[in-house]
Amino acid sequence: MISQTYTILNPSGFHARPTKAFVQAASAFPCKVSVIKGGRKVNGKSSLSMLTLGIQHNDEVTLEVDGEQEEQAQKTLSELLTKIYEE
Repeated sequence: MISQTYTILNPSGFHARPTKAFVQAASAFPCKVSVIKGGRKVNGKSSLSMLTLGIQHNDEVTLEVDGEQEEQAQKTLSELLTKIYEE
């Protein structure tokens, strides 16, 4: 299992568009993907679960990936967590 904490850089936080991109990318990997914010841990392959975290600009979230292709998943998903999306 790989676990790493990231700061959300997108000024609008993690709204529908970045959440959709993250979930689509996470779903492409066979490993388990979890996102943790403020003690709440959710399935990173579920848009609804991700949106319930209410991730805002400068929030810290922890990404946990466990299983097959976890290193590739962590690299891809970490880029999406720290990406700044155009409005």
